[in-house]
This record gives sequence, structure tokens and C-alpha cells, in this order.
Amino acid sequence: MTSLLAQEIRLSKRHEEIVSQRLMLLQQMENKFLDENKEKASQIQAAQTALKRNLSLLKDIEAAEKSLQTRSHPIPSPEVVSLETLYWASVEEYIPKWEQFLLGRAPYPIGVENENEAEKYHSK
Repeated sequence: MTSLLAQEIRLSKRHEEIVSQRLMLLQQMENKFLDENKEKASQIQAAQTALKRNLSLLKDIEAAEKSLQTRSHPIPSPEVVSLETLYWASVEEYIPKWEQFLLGRAPYPIGVENENEAEKYHSK
């Protein structure tokens, strides 16, 4: 009987050790879970902050780009626009005449000043 009592005491102590170890492991798991949640929350906060910063930077870049475009390509005055329109209309009007000449299929276009200069380029 003494041996059964000693075995019962030994098993009871072992059971207490196992329960104690289980409680310790459960506490460690809970602590780790809380730490992971804090880390995730921190990462989410950092990502949100980075997103706001990136959007702000993008807005600043777009504003700078628009500013540079305005400076490098100022809107021309109506007189300049009118002259450009007339110029390109004139070019389009004379293209067929010059195209045939430049391809060697027609003589020098009539009404153009300095025919000798044109002959020099055509004969090359």
C-alpha cells in the first residue's frame, strides 16, 4: 500500500508540474499573440502613414510638373496663334507643288523667288 501511496504522490506532483508548465506555455502563447497584434497594428499604422506621405508627394510632383509646363510652354498670344495657323495653311497649300519637284517629277514651282538656288539643290 505504501508503494501505491508513494506512486500516487509522485503522479500527483507530476500532474501539478504538467499543469503548471501548461499554464506557463498558455501565458507565453498569449503574450506572443498580443505582441504579434501590436506589431501588425504598428505595421498598418506605418503603411497608412506612408500612403498619406506618398499621396502628398505625388500631389506636389504633379503641381511642380504643371508649373514647369506652364513656364516652358507659355500660352501664346492670339496674334501668334493666328500667324501659326496662317503659316501651316500656307505650307499645306504648297506641299503638293514642292513634293513633285523634290521627288524629281516636276519642274521648279513657278512663282518662287531665287530659282537658281532651287536648281542648285535639285541637281544634287
